[in-house]
Amino acid sequence: MSLGIGAPPSSIGRGVRRIAMATVAVAMLVLGLKYVAYALTGSVALFSDALESVVNVVAGLVALWAVHVSYIPADNDHPFGHHKAEYFSAVLEGVLIVLAALLILREAWFAYLEPRTLEAPALGMAINGVATLINAAWATFLIRKGRELRSPALNADGRHIMTDVVTSVGVLAGLLLAIATGWSILDPALAALVALNILREGFKVVTNSLSGLLDQAIEPSEAEEMRQIISAHADGALEVHDVKTRAAGRATFIEFHLVVPGKMTVADSHCICDRIEDALQARFEDARVIIHVEPEEEAKQTGVPVL
Repeated sequence: MSLGIGAPPSSIGRGVRRIAMATVAVAMLVLGLKYVAYALTGSVALFSDALESVVNVVAGLVALWAVHVSYIPADNDHPFGHHKAEYFSAVLEGVLIVLAALLILREAWFAYLEPRTLEAPALGMAINGVATLINAAWATFLIRKGRELRSPALNADGRHIMTDVVTSVGVLAGLLLAIATGWSILDPALAALVALNILREGFKVVTNSLSGLLDQAIEPSEAEEMRQIISAHADGALEVHDVKTRAAGRATFIEFHLVVPGKMTVADSHCICDRIEDALQARFEDARVIIHVEPEEEAKQTGVPVL
């Protein structure tokens, strides 16, 4: 058996934590701008936009905690590390998104019962527009870094903020229409649409995170690439079977059985395992590889022949 455990460079952990801290700062800035826009106009649609930013601040703080925990080295109580802490963060963020949507629906209903006249709409929408541009730039950065660093917390934050951007654009467009037509009913209607969109995004965030908590296998395209890497570096072995994978944040756990000729020495089979491990770890960041070596006489099932 051969086991490869590679801890992520500390510089990566520090980088992710810095991004998480910056996310909180950006969320607080955007929240301040959006609240000012709401206070100037009294628009329930802009209130809904500001309320989602409150969720962004809370979610950013939770993500910061989760990222810190996920980079704590493995210990006796957690020998496989703490990578899944980020999934808990993403699940909590999804729950907060749903809660925000319900609060927005409540405000939209009251505004529908008692329509409000918008005050200083141009200035309020201009301020909200600046906040939306800041959000768009930061969300794009978070999604890119989340994928690059394989951080579920950063990726979930980026996806949520991008949803905020889309809804903000819709709110601004709708308010322009409300001003042009004089239909005050459009304000609570827009807020309700924002809430429904937020509910949809919250559902997606929760389900994606639960898949990670339930040890979902890696993507089919990655699994195929993994098999090709094993085949290309397993010269001297006969076949591979019982391949299992799971993703836990940035870590990828790979386990399989490697069948070798019965007369092969332990040293030779160990060399094959080392080659495979090195190749897999070069492709999959923080790969944890477990290989069970079997002599061909005792192999219990037919697997994938090594080419």
